[in-house]
Amino acid sequence: MMDWTDRHCRYLHRLMSRQVLLYTEMVTAPALVRGGALHLLDHHPAEHPVAVQLGGSDPAELAAATAISCDAGYNEINLNVGCPSDRVKCGCFGAVLMRHPALVARCVAAMKAAATVPVTVKCRIGVDEQTPAQVLPDFIARVRDAGVTRIQVHARKAWLQGLSPKQNREIPPLDYGLVRRMKDHFPGLHISVNGGIGSLDQAESLLAEGFDGVMVGRAAYHGPCDILLAADARIFGVPAVGPRGAWDVAAAMRPYIAGHVERGGRLHEVTRHMLGLFAGRPGARQWRRVLSEQGCRAGAGPEVLDEALSYVRPVAA
Repeated sequence: MMDWTDRHCRYLHRLMSRQVLLYTEMVTAPALVRGGALHLLDHHPAEHPVAVQLGGSDPAELAAATAISCDAGYNEINLNVGCPSDRVKCGCFGAVLMRHPALVARCVAAMKAAATVPVTVKCRIGVDEQTPAQVLPDFIARVRDAGVTRIQVHARKAWLQGLSPKQNREIPPLDYGLVRRMKDHFPGLHISVNGGIGSLDQAESLLAEGFDGVMVGRAAYHGPCDILLAADARIFGVPAVGPRGAWDVAAAMRPYIAGHVERGGRLHEVTRHMLGLFAGRPGARQWRRVLSEQGCRAGAGPEVLDEALSYVRPVAA
């Protein structure tokens, strides 16, 4: 979710669910430790519970980044061993680390020693020519032995040669069954499944099969109301609190948007994450058009949101 789940996106999503665990886009350990880019950890107090996802392959550097992230107030530190982006392949982090389970184990052991909150791992079932049924159990065993108790598994192999990051989210076949067998094989671990989960119905079905959790990415971004507004009641069994529909969510963002613009931010930095709020609803096209065409305009402010809202009705999500 690089370039997607920034702090503005997470604030929006938290309005729709008080219970789901939100994740940052991946932040590289070198950027924090060597580059001093601490602004990458900026987040609003309302985002909690929120996890920071780190990228890296040097145990000492990841330990330092973990300590910085804990000091910044994050509720969980997650090591990314799943991203197939060219930007991470060149840096020896992300999915390429599936080839180096012993190194990953050293990394998470160092991170745990530096952490005051849980350290977790997100991985793939394998990469390139690897046989997932062979490499995944060994990988999970190594990170478990290093002290990790929670793992999120993207149920697709990543092809680091020949497929783009977008293709890696769509072309390699999903194997939920393999990930489910990992839960049987490692009953003491909290195992969540990720990849291709497009609805709450599907999430509930996977939970009923025995998974401890589900991680939803693109569906929650492109159609957030369909996933998040009902998640608290359906998944967590608690009453929903806050905005009840897409129109209410958009209206609730107005003070946040006004504050961001007053501090010198650009309207589009926030509203680009709101384009999918009315997906499939009357007026959605006009909503997207106004935000897309006017949101990037110099000096654009909350009045653009007001105009976009005039095209949609305040209906329940």
